[in-house]
Amino acid sequence: MEAILNLILRFGFISRKQFRALLDEPIQTYGELMDALKGREWISPRDLQELEPLLESLQAISEGPPESRDPSMQEIHATAARVARSDSNVLILGESGVGKSRLARWIHTHSLRHKGPFVVVSCGSIPEALLESELFGVEKGAYTGASRSREGRFQKAGGGTLFLDEIGELPLNLQVKLLRAIQEKKVEPLGSGREVYVNVRLIAATNRDLEEDVKQRRFREDLYFRLNVVPLLLPPLRQRKEDIPLLFDFFMKEFEKKYGRIFIPEDPALPRKLMEYPWPGNIRELENCLERLCVLSDDGYLRMKDLPPSVVATLNRDGSSSSGTLEGDSLANKASSGPENGSAPGSLPNPGMQKERVDYVRSSLQGAFERKRGLPTIAEAEEFLIRRALETTEGSVSKAAELLNVHRNTIRNKMQQYGIDRKSLENG
Repeated sequence: MEAILNLILRFGFISRKQFRALLDEPIQTYGELMDALKGREWISPRDLQELEPLLESLQAISEGPPESRDPSMQEIHATAARVARSDSNVLILGESGVGKSRLARWIHTHSLRHKGPFVVVSCGSIPEALLESELFGVEKGAYTGASRSREGRFQKAGGGTLFLDEIGELPLNLQVKLLRAIQEKKVEPLGSGREVYVNVRLIAATNRDLEEDVKQRRFREDLYFRLNVVPLLLPPLRQRKEDIPLLFDFFMKEFEKKYGRIFIPEDPALPRKLMEYPWPGNIRELENCLERLCVLSDDGYLRMKDLPPSVVATLNRDGSSSSGTLEGDSLANKASSGPENGSAPGSLPNPGMQKERVDYVRSSLQGAFERKRGLPTIAEAEEFLIRRALETTEGSVSKAAELLNVHRNTIRNKMQQYGIDRKSLENG
């Protein structure tokens, strides 16, 4: 709710004094926020008419772009929520991997055209010789190999949204035709002498500096102004590293649904440690790295060593001056048995370390429940918790029972029920 209060403060609906007062109250929902503003007469009827639809749009934000703590991203999300219900052209700018296509799809989903198709054209991946027919269609016999008439993407997107990704790669000769399609809402299929009316909403995206391309005459100025009705510039991930823990949780929920498993960081500090990496590939690189951790995990634990070698090397180098390398930084390694910590195999090393491990395992097990998202059955979740507790205590039934706050006979019965081999845990 603090992020929403920040936004309506930035848009001038409330003062700083009112912001601080609302922040101190236990407001949880948009309805409670509106009731507070109305009850205290802090907002005029005219502002109220503008704020209510804005809050409704903001409420839907959580279904699309990941939540952000960055003020610039919060403002972009608010602008996207406002523009979604219009038919204006949108130009999304930013480096590769910052989430341009995800935001474009979210705008379509929350627009008045949401029941229509969302058609994507990657202008940089289609050969120039084929791009014109892909965009505008082709008539039978227009060229050698055109054995039948085919609709272009403009026609396929009728009643919906056409997303032109990598618009900066569009050749100059096609920029002229695109400009006409935008102005006249008509396209002429290749090899046809007739024009076809098209009813689409246009969203374009690029990682290029279009203003510089206009100056260098690589991009038409008139087309740039036609596309640039509502520009949204997404900042790179390195400029908003405070969002990395939020993105971590966001993608974990997606991967848990995708793979039908629960994933828990072996080191609870993993999300914050990832903030030390510059992420040149932005959100896409982070997403791929997290999926790699999930794919390489056999037991549901996400381990730092399974990150790509380049990421591990950078994190180790950056963290070497503080608490040592990342491979030796996990709680499991700190609490491992052996002569280094003076504890006997199979036992917890000392009371302080024992409490640390208990707190960690309890928080991890609680996290398993919170991340469950309805995917496993109750029995599957129960078996998962018991196995994790027994692995942590190296097969000790009494210590596993202590961690899970149950009687040791309950653990024994469940081990028999789920076929858990105690000897393999003791030896592992």
